[in-house]
Amino acid sequence: MDQLLRVMNFNVSSDGVAAGEHQSFERPFGLDHAERLFSWAGATASWPNRTDPGGSRGLDDYFTRDFARNIGAEIMGRNKFGPQRGPWQDHEWRGWWGEEPPFRTPVFVMTHHTRPSFTLSDTTFHFVDDEPTAVLERAREAAQGRDVRLGGGVTTIRAFLDADLVDTLHVAVSPVKLGSGLRLWESPEELLDRFHLEVVPSPSGVTHHLFWRR
Repeated sequence: MDQLLRVMNFNVSSDGVAAGEHQSFERPFGLDHAERLFSWAGATASWPNRTDPGGSRGLDDYFTRDFARNIGAEIMGRNKFGPQRGPWQDHEWRGWWGEEPPFRTPVFVMTHHTRPSFTLSDTTFHFVDDEPTAVLERAREAAQGRDVRLGGGVTTIRAFLDADLVDTLHVAVSPVKLGSGLRLWESPEELLDRFHLEVVPSPSGVTHHLFWRR
C-alpha cells in the first residue's frame, strides 16, 4: 500500500483562518482566542492532555483518537515548532511541548536555518532546508512504511498542496469568524478540482471536512 501524506485535525475558522500573523511566546497561534478553534478536541474523552475523567465520545472523539493511527513521521513548518524567526540565537528552544512531545515519531521541521537534530523522549526533531518533495521523501523513509502526517502551519500545508503532494485532509471548521490572519482557503471549494469532499457536522458545532484525492 502507498504511504499517504495526511493532514489531520487541522483547525480553521468559518472564514478559513488558522493562525494570526503575530505569533509570540505568549500567543503561539498569533491569535487572542485560538482555543476557540480546537476546543472541540480538548473536550473529547481521548484528548491526550486530559487530566480529569469524562469527555465526549462520538465523532469528535473518533478524530482525536485517529490522530496517531498508522503515522510514522511528521512534517511541520518552523512556525509550528516555535515563534523565532531568522538565524537561531541559541539552541535552548526545543519546541512548545516540553520533555514529552506528542508526536512519538521522527519530525521534520522545514526551515531555512538548520540546526542539529535532537531527541526528546521518543521524538526526534530534524531541521531541513529543502523543497517539499525532498522533505517528503526523507519523511517517508523514516516512517518505515507507515503514513506521514503534515502538521502545519498554514504556509507549510499550502506549499504541499501547491506541489500536489497531499493525499488526504481532515479540516475541522469551527463556527467562529476571525476576519484576518493566515488563511488555509477562501472556500473549501478551491480544492475540489483535485479532491473529493465530504462535510460532516458534529454536535459540538464543528464541521469536519474530509478530502481525499480524485
